[in-house]
Amino acid sequence: MIENRVADLLEAPDARLVIERAQAILEGEAIRRKAFREWLTDEVKAEFINGEVIMHSPVKRRHLEASSNLFTLLRIYVNLHKLGEVDSEKALVGLTRNDYEPDICFWNKEIASSFEDDQMEHPAPDLIVEILSKSTVGRDRGVKFEDYAAHGVLEYWIIDPVRKGVEQYILDEGTMAFATAAVLYVGDSVEARSIPGFSIPVLAIFDKEENLKVLQHFLSGK
Repeated sequence: MIENRVADLLEAPDARLVIERAQAILEGEAIRRKAFREWLTDEVKAEFINGEVIMHSPVKRRHLEASSNLFTLLRIYVNLHKLGEVDSEKALVGLTRNDYEPDICFWNKEIASSFEDDQMEHPAPDLIVEILSKSTVGRDRGVKFEDYAAHGVLEYWIIDPVRKGVEQYILDEGTMAFATAAVLYVGDSVEARSIPGFSIPVLAIFDKEENLKVLQHFLSGK
């Protein structure tokens, strides 16, 4: 917890020097972050993480298909039931220190009702989904894992398009850290804790025919 980390720091005799140095670094980061936001356009996918601009390279087909399949089901389901807003990739999530563009985000109806047409920065979502790739796995399981939880993201899914699996994490609000809820594969079903009633076969994330069946089921209202 943050309180414990602060207590540990204050035990150090050089705490003031460390804090002053950290403040100077963070002030420099804030200037670079402002420049990043002014530079960021619709044509690029980039994130600002711990003072650095992280550019994203093109991803493989299996990544695109998993993201598209899940986004479609989430977007249709949430819209049908008027539960909030679902966005993918280019929605900028601005947290205390960092700016992220997660693969998929969901915000509940109360938060989404405050969104404006010309808005670029968004608050922490209820659900974030990241699709693993070789270039992002370290951040998806590292700084993002910690940062999303610290800022109150209720649920985090990590999708592995190679092993065709879903890691589902739920926020422990007592510690503000993620706890593993389930690790699921083709043959299992995954149920979102943050989206009432949303439950799909894991296969629907990776298989177009199964995805279409689930989509038809949603649209039929059964």
